[in-house]
Formats: sequence, structure tokens, C-alpha cells
Amino acid sequence: MKRIIFIFSVMLSFAASVFAQTDVVKHANDLYSKGDYKAAAEEYEHIIAAKNVAPELYYNLGNAYYKSGEIGHAILNYERSLRLKPNYQNARVNLEMAQQKVVDNVVQTPPFFVMNWINLLMKLFTSNQWYVVSVIFLILMIVASLFFVFGYSVAHRKASFYIAVLFLCLTVLTMFFAGIRKNQMVHHTDAIIMSGVVVVKGSPDKSGTDLFQLHEGTKVKVKSSLGKWTEIVLGNGNIGWVEDENIERI
Repeated sequence: MKRIIFIFSVMLSFAASVFAQTDVVKHANDLYSKGDYKAAAEEYEHIIAAKNVAPELYYNLGNAYYKSGEIGHAILNYERSLRLKPNYQNARVNLEMAQQKVVDNVVQTPPFFVMNWINLLMKLFTSNQWYVVSVIFLILMIVASLFFVFGYSVAHRKASFYIAVLFLCLTVLTMFFAGIRKNQMVHHTDAIIMSGVVVVKGSPDKSGTDLFQLHEGTKVKVKSSLGKWTEIVLGNGNIGWVEDENIERI
């Protein structure tokens, strides 16, 4: 009896927690609908800080910052939304709109077209989704292997063998994609310039040579860190150092 009461109390606590979170999100959405974008952004930030992470929350937060004119924060949160849900079309469209307001026009060095195709393919799904795809291919491989073992003719068994090999290759490939996507989530190196104007230095020191300027919203890749300084790489290959306070990792 005590065990039943305990389980019931846990379920009630969980339900109360869910309803409380729903009310908080509704309140933030209401603030956004009323045009109080800064207050809405603060509410969304509180929700996310409480470990309630979801692509839709980052998307809403990005919208609130975009309406507030904070382009760097808007781009940051659209990118975070897409990290969790790569095929989130609304976030992708709004990200492109926000990027049009970035002052810097960094010309990206185009990757080898095959690598570009592979990167686009990998970003279609999250690591968990790729794991699911790999399990499906594994099951299909096992089925094809059974047809190969118990096939009623040589031609049938030969076809089953090649199909099994194909599904084996697809299983390995999708598992590889899943591993890469997981690594990107855990050890991500992309970051956004958050300050209005940032002077990029040639060395991790304020007295270092001024190389060039970057503006709020520009996307960079983190290469290394030293003290309070971070070495960044731009899409065009330019390298320099900025203070940590001027960037935030996606």
C-alpha cells in the first residue's frame, strides 16, 4: 500500500511540474503576443536555464531577441534550435532573415563539393535519429541474411547476399554519421560574435596587432583558447584572437 501511495505521489508531483512549466511557457508566449519582447526573452531564458531545453523554446527566444533588435542573441538561439532539430524549417528561415542584418559579409571558402554533400546529409538528422536509422538498416540486413541462408534458388540467394552487404554498409555509414553528430553536439566549436564591434587581434593580448573587425551576429569557429582569449577562424580562413566575453558558443 505504501508503495502505491509513493508511486501515486510521484506521478502527481510530475504532473504538477509539467503543468507549471506549461503555465510559464504560456506566460512567456502571452508577453510575446503583447509585444513585450524583452520580458518574453527573459521568461524564455529562465525556462531554458531550468534545464527545460527544446528547439521550440530556442526558436521562440530567438524571435523575441530578433523583435528586440538583438541580432546576435537571435542568431545564437536560432542556431541552437537547429542543433537540436536540424530540419526545423521555421528556425532556418528566421536564421536566414537575421543573418541578412549582420554587417560583416564574410565570403565562405567553399568546401569540396563531395564533403559539402556529406555535411548536408549528416545535418538532416540528430545523432539519436541517425542511430534509429542505423538500427533499421541493421534489421533489414539481418532479414536479407536470412533470405540468403534459406533462399530457394542460387539467384535468389545471390541477390539476398548483395542486398545484405548493401544494408551492412548503410548500417556502418549511418552509425558513423550518428557518432559525428553526437561529437558535434558535445564538442561543438561554432560560436557567435555577441558584441556590437569586436577588434580581432593577432595575438592573445590587448596590445596585439589589430587585424580586422567583426560585428554582432557573425558566426565563427573556435580553434583554441588561452586564458581569457579565444582563437577564432572565419569561413574565409582568416584567423585571429578575441576576448571570451565577446563570443558565445552555439
